[in-house]
Amino acid sequence: MYLYVDKRDQLKRVPEALLEMFGRAEHVMDMPVTASRKLARVDVEKVLAGIDEKGYYLQMPPPKEEYLLDLFRDRPVTGVR
Repeated sequence: MYLYVDKRDQLKRVPEALLEMFGRAEHVMDMPVTASRKLARVDVEKVLAGIDEKGYYLQMPPPKEEYLLDLFRDRPVTGVR
């Protein structure tokens, strides 16, 4: 899962209860997020609105079934009888 926050605020506006459930946060990257930026699996407008209104946006992983399909979607099929 990804927790998007404003770099200036870092985790200050994220509720303590969410941080406890989230676990130890690990900084992955700094990325300018603008309305024209394309993000994978999430609407950038929702991310920006969440950061503006709540101070964060939590992106959950896709459901397990969809994730498993993604693993094999682009692989060539071999050994099919």
